[in-house]
Amino acid sequence: MEDYIFDTCQNINTLLQSDKDNEAREVLIKLLDYHNLKQIAYTPVVNHFIRETGLFPYLREETSNWEERYIYDVFKVNVGEDKPVTLHREQSFLLKKLLSGKSLAVSAPTSFGKSFVIDAFIKINKPKNVVIIVPTIALTDETRRRLYRKFASEYKIITTTEVEPGEKNIFIFPQERAISYLNKVDYFDILIVDEFYKASNVHDKERSPSLIKAIIKLGQKSKQKYFLAPNITSLSENPFTQDMEFIHLDFSTVFLEINELYKEINKDSQKKGEKLIEILNIKETKSLIYAGTYSNIDTISTIVLTNYGEKNSKLLD
Repeated sequence: MEDYIFDTCQNINTLLQSDKDNEAREVLIKLLDYHNLKQIAYTPVVNHFIRETGLFPYLREETSNWEERYIYDVFKVNVGEDKPVTLHREQSFLLKKLLSGKSLAVSAPTSFGKSFVIDAFIKINKPKNVVIIVPTIALTDETRRRLYRKFASEYKIITTTEVEPGEKNIFIFPQERAISYLNKVDYFDILIVDEFYKASNVHDKERSPSLIKAIIKLGQKSKQKYFLAPNITSLSENPFTQDMEFIHLDFSTVFLEINELYKEINKDSQKKGEKLIEILNIKETKSLIYAGTYSNIDTISTIVLTNYGEKNSKLLD
């Protein structure tokens, strides 16, 4: 156990010295998972690597040196929760730019934690009118629940077109509804667009016209803009982001392990079922299983029910 931790720390140190920060961060995340599974306390060395890779929220104050404890406190911000939250290095970088009034188009991984940046901006800057464009109705509701819990005492949270604006408002809409408040609101302090790449008809031919219209119309009445998307390496010339700073961040707070088992299974349905049960038995954890069709859902349900007994859960009953 100690040899594994020592060797892994040595590997992380070598990667950092070679300016391979992303690789070092991935190895560190796996090491932290190992510590948590084995219930091992982080050593000062592990906390040091957490600081070096920018994963400040993962620091453990009780086993940190004063430098790490200082960083953990310095990067704390109010995001509307009961207690301040420590941001990671790149979240703090974006928040600082937004608070300075800059308009940003940001490409960052889905695990980046962009909602913390938005919530911290609202809590610190106290804008009067915020409009957030999300790609789906489901995300509208998810965003509404998060912001209502944090800001309902200060803001009117609006997700439908019939509600009259209040003194301070957070509007959360899919693009089709977004422009309905153009004539009801004098200005927006900030326009936030999630998955802004869908303005391109290459990515979403059906919905791109309504998103383009929303971005143009709302952008004309917005003092500041903050556009978000994953996996964009550069922006071509376009009228929507020409006055914005583009920032590409390849900073992930999770490690995704991919095992290409289809090569071994080779479309053998029996092998596929056996492999599924083998994966589920590796450790006691929650799992998501994606099924491509409704018939696959039935097949997978049968496999699981055949291999596992009933849980006798009162909740499920």
